[in-house]
Amino acid sequence: MGSLLCYRWLKSPDHGHHHEVLAMVAIGVMITLSIGPQRAIAVAPNFFEDVDITWGGDRGKVLNGGNIISLSLDRNSGSGFQSKLDYMYARIDTQIKLVPGNSAGTVTAYYMSSQGPVHDEIDFEFLGNLSGQPYTLHTNVYTHGQGNREMQFRLWFDPTRNFHTYTIVWKPQHIIFMVDNIPIRVFKNLVKYGVPYPRKQPMKLYASLWDAEDWATRGGLVKTDWTMAPFTAYFRNMAANQYENFSHSGSGSLMEAGHDDLGPHARKRLRWVQAHFMIYNYCTDVYRYPQGPPTECKHARV
Repeated sequence: MGSLLCYRWLKSPDHGHHHEVLAMVAIGVMITLSIGPQRAIAVAPNFFEDVDITWGGDRGKVLNGGNIISLSLDRNSGSGFQSKLDYMYARIDTQIKLVPGNSAGTVTAYYMSSQGPVHDEIDFEFLGNLSGQPYTLHTNVYTHGQGNREMQFRLWFDPTRNFHTYTIVWKPQHIIFMVDNIPIRVFKNLVKYGVPYPRKQPMKLYASLWDAEDWATRGGLVKTDWTMAPFTAYFRNMAANQYENFSHSGSGSLMEAGHDDLGPHARKRLRWVQAHFMIYNYCTDVYRYPQGPPTECKHARV
């Protein structure tokens, strides 16, 4: 089994968390150790070397000798960066500290994406809110240019006080979204049922901070307060580990990934998070899908 980086931030969770959340973090460590063989191909202790700030001018800044990137948003523009490398089946971990205070109307995005009109994409989007109100964590999966697979969550901590780790695990058999090594969502490879899956196009990692006041907060009812600008989010400790024995054709056998399935503790934590912190699931939206949910929803249980 391949080894992963040692994530030191797991040793010092935020004060004030419930004991159950601390147990979730401990279980998250076990999940990390059982996720399968990998080889580290890009670790970014120095963002100067591993990412490009692609838009926003000096609103995107590499700080602290290359250890941190800040992205800012003002009335004129947001900002963003992307990885220099692309990946085919990988685990991407990044620590993010979100915009504090009144962040209504803003979106901090962290995602993997391929190029072209039939692109694949795996999304974390953090939808801002008024001061004292919780962020919404919006997740989505695009396959062959088609998305509409939204699941949304509240977080069990304040994501603006400290850095927290957000992880994309992309393997031939499933995609796992994780927060502080705790799984919150799994999207399975169900090609055998006719459901498209991202398995042929390599992806880069992207991050951005931008204005989405038309829809981000309460469906656009709450607008961005530009007197609070600039809004700033911070990123650090990006680690990219590509899984071994898979080609860009996506032809590697599933067995080569080693420990592929989430264990019983991880599945329990996944169900607990979805029961207590999920606020929207496209699979259960009967108004959107009056004739029944999409095919993948019928096989979604982990």
